[in-house]
Amino acid sequence: MAGQEGGPAESRVQDAGDSRWAQELLDHLRPTGRDVRRLVAWLGETVHGTASLHDDAGALVAGPHMPLDETLVADIRVGRIASASSADGAGHVRLLRVEHPNPAAAGLLAVARPDPFDRRTSDILTHTAQVLELLLRARETTAADQRLKRATSDLRLAILQLLMVEDTVAARRVAAGLWPGLLDTDTACVYVLEGDAAERDRLAEECLGVTGGRALVVRCPAMDGHVILVVAGDASGEALRSLVDRNPGTLLGGSAHQSLARTAAAYGQAVSALAVARVRPDRAAVYAERTHPERLMDPTALRAWTARLLGPLDTLPHHTRAELLATTRLGLEFTAVSAAKVLGVSRNTVRARMERVEALLRTDFTDLTVRATVHLALSTQVSLADGQGGQGGLDGPDGERGREGRDGSHADARQTRARLGDLLAGPALEAWARELLGRLDGDGRDLRRTLRSWIAAGGNAERAAQTLAVHAQTVREHVRSAEPVLERRLLASGSDLYEVVLAHLATGELEPPALPRDDPGQPDAPVHG
Repeated sequence: MAGQEGGPAESRVQDAGDSRWAQELLDHLRPTGRDVRRLVAWLGETVHGTASLHDDAGALVAGPHMPLDETLVADIRVGRIASASSADGAGHVRLLRVEHPNPAAAGLLAVARPDPFDRRTSDILTHTAQVLELLLRARETTAADQRLKRATSDLRLAILQLLMVEDTVAARRVAAGLWPGLLDTDTACVYVLEGDAAERDRLAEECLGVTGGRALVVRCPAMDGHVILVVAGDASGEALRSLVDRNPGTLLGGSAHQSLARTAAAYGQAVSALAVARVRPDRAAVYAERTHPERLMDPTALRAWTARLLGPLDTLPHHTRAELLATTRLGLEFTAVSAAKVLGVSRNTVRARMERVEALLRTDFTDLTVRATVHLALSTQVSLADGQGGQGGLDGPDGERGREGRDGSHADARQTRARLGDLLAGPALEAWARELLGRLDGDGRDLRRTLRSWIAAGGNAERAAQTLAVHAQTVREHVRSAEPVLERRLLASGSDLYEVVLAHLATGELEPPALPRDDPGQPDAPVHG
């Protein structure tokens, strides 16, 4: 009996073999082993043949190409039959329908081997098809989850872009459908979290977690390592600081409280605070409210001058005017490329819109004094729309009629005819400008002279170097050295730089730009928008 075929010893060997392939098949369901191509290759090797997987269109998904009976393939693909077998002189082929979460996308598993399919190989084939269905279902679920996350991320970016162009009504309407109450606020802070670009997705998810869904979290379209957050309360700011503590190498910059319409300005503040965070031990900083030059100017005269300077845009349709103004604000704050990414348009579109504004205002944005002056007008206009411009108003688009004083005089009429030079001539503004630029006097390298020449050259280090008879790199180093002294970013375009330009205009170290509409008594040449 010991040598009889089919005895207990042979049965145990066969059971061990069956157990081994089943265990190997189950291993393909482990998180580290879920690979359709590897599973199909394993199937062909295990049945001592060849296996391939095709999608619903007949395209090869895994395995080598093999000749198949197209009639049987068509019957299986449309669901007329679930499996089929064929044989010829070259060997035996088994075809199985592989179900998919989408019935119309069912696949086809084909296995060929030289020997007939016995019970063991048939079981292996059937169970492998079932595992393939599970893997395909899991892959589809993962893909659907990724599509949902991508769509949600795109929607958050769209909301931020609406806020950037001051369309708060549309932004609230879009947000209300998915995140009720998210933008039910008058004011908010903008934070920018900077970290490793490879870790940004994880950091964004952490931001969502620590803010409890009470913040608009957006992966910055312009800077790969930045996550932008618009938050309504102070509690989220503290939670974000704790996130920085847990993630070495990250930085956090925050803005002051701003209305939703000033989201673009708040974003600029957060980026400015980020520069301060780099030198702080806790790697976090909030934009410090400081005295801005426009707050030292006569408010009535400033409002009238702003309305007069931007008057040519009043002839445009409302939506066109709003689009041009919003684009120009961002284009003056950031580079055209960055502004385009934030707005979701091409950089050529940004440049075309800004060139149209240049044509309407008859100015040249390559001149830093012009950029600073137009930026002053745009910031004042936003403040007026935001209700921060003080009391009183303008009777007409050009602000030529001032309101009468209490004694019945027309004292304010003189203010409505103020020019840029008048706005810059106030003693408070001059004192502020002299204190600011005076900080540079203690440096023996004459940073003040270099900075003045660099601004006069439109921020071009090469042209400034020719004027100063030094190397262009020396100019850049001097400008960079002036940044911590003035506590303002200079090499990057934006509010910080324009404040320094206005300080040079207020002290008389640079001449105010020639603006066609700066003189209220000079007739305007016709402009064409």
